[in-house]
Amino acid sequence: MNSSDMQTWAIAILVLIALIAVGFILMRHRQSRHLRERFGPEYGRVVDAHGNQTKAEAELRARERRVQRFKIVPLAPGEAARFGVQWDDLQARFVDDPKAVVAQADKLVRELMAKRGYPMADFERQTADLSVDHPAVLENYRAAHAIVVLNERGEASTEQLRKAVVYYRELFDELLDVTHERKVIKPEPNLQVRS
Repeated sequence: MNSSDMQTWAIAILVLIALIAVGFILMRHRQSRHLRERFGPEYGRVVDAHGNQTKAEAELRARERRVQRFKIVPLAPGEAARFGVQWDDLQARFVDDPKAVVAQADKLVRELMAKRGYPMADFERQTADLSVDHPAVLENYRAAHAIVVLNERGEASTEQLRKAVVYYRELFDELLDVTHERKVIKPEPNLQVRS
């Protein structure tokens, strides 16, 4: 093989390597875009938590695979109506006993999650599982849970309790598949709970 042929082969190999690299980069970009679109703000939160986009995306893909194995089912109309009545009853009692109502709202949302087919693990696993199909209301769920923790310690104000019920309602409506238009309430960014 002469030097001209060797140069041709070397160029062909370099071009092939470059094409493979470009293909890999484009595939990673598409995967990243899919995850950003699917998880919304949760994508950024997970990237920040991991401090590394590659590790965060691996975590989000693992969540997708885990949730695909669940048997998430819609509620029968009668079950949906029963949950809706329970929520309305709960909300009507808020003025008389806001602390108890927030605890009951937490319990009712968890019961609805279980009925739909979400495994009832610890709170962090619940939020990770919910992030796959309900990322838009996830921060509200976290804020509501933080208020429940404050409530259990006797440190939640009535206004925080009211907001918790509103936040729970957002997730409740999504899980119930309520399709009416509603105003999305943004959780307070400074709400921190010390364990």
